[in-house]
Amino acid sequence: MGNIERQLSFGPRTPSSAGHAQILSWLLSVLQEEGWEVELQEEVVMGHTAYNVVARRGEGSAPILLGAHYDTRLYADRDQSPARRNEPVPGANDGASGVAVLLELARVLPKDLPDPVWLVFFDLEDNGDIAGWDWILGSRAFVENLEITLKAAVIVDMIGDTDLNIHKEHNSTPSLQDEIWDQAAELGYEEYFLSTPKYAMIDDHTPFLEAGIPAVDIIDFDYPYWHTTEDTLDKVSAHSLQVVGDTLLAWLLKP
Repeated sequence: MGNIERQLSFGPRTPSSAGHAQILSWLLSVLQEEGWEVELQEEVVMGHTAYNVVARRGEGSAPILLGAHYDTRLYADRDQSPARRNEPVPGANDGASGVAVLLELARVLPKDLPDPVWLVFFDLEDNGDIAGWDWILGSRAFVENLEITLKAAVIVDMIGDTDLNIHKEHNSTPSLQDEIWDQAAELGYEEYFLSTPKYAMIDDHTPFLEAGIPAVDIIDFDYPYWHTTEDTLDKVSAHSLQVVGDTLLAWLLKP
């Protein structure tokens, strides 16, 4: 929750904003302090510069990638109040929750991992359906420039909802999805990781799937505050973050 509060303290993390520059500097600093090998990747997409942060740990080929987007949406165009639809989205859940879980994993993951792990913080995910923009620009640029084979890519997005219901996502790789959902059940979290599929998402896992890389989107899309000014700290839960973080940690450390 502290990681979410810190992100919200920067204000909206929309492209080219002061908040965006602040979170970028903070991410680089925290990951370096935790002993990860950190790289800032810059790519121009649709005339916009995507700044993806890549943190690596572990030896060997075919790493496992865990990703989340850190940018927030330019306009709260789903807000109940028409007067507020030109305001930026605060992004407590949509953006900050996934980043918070990845940063906690950066802190607790051991250096001697069963597989090498990359933690990737994607830029320019959240401004589709706006003129001059599209969805998932940062992750598309990342995959287009990927030079090695990944074992798997797991995306966490909107996983802090106080009423956590993570359904299986239709486009995700079933075998990889089953591994993670089975791990959640072993930890007693089956009431949050639901076995029924519900949504087919365009999210940061999409470019990996298109490239033939096994990928999963862990997302609770039943979130009434999505793309509104009400996506604020009171809508997220430390327990929900714990459920997802515990599951991913146990899955990553399983021999």
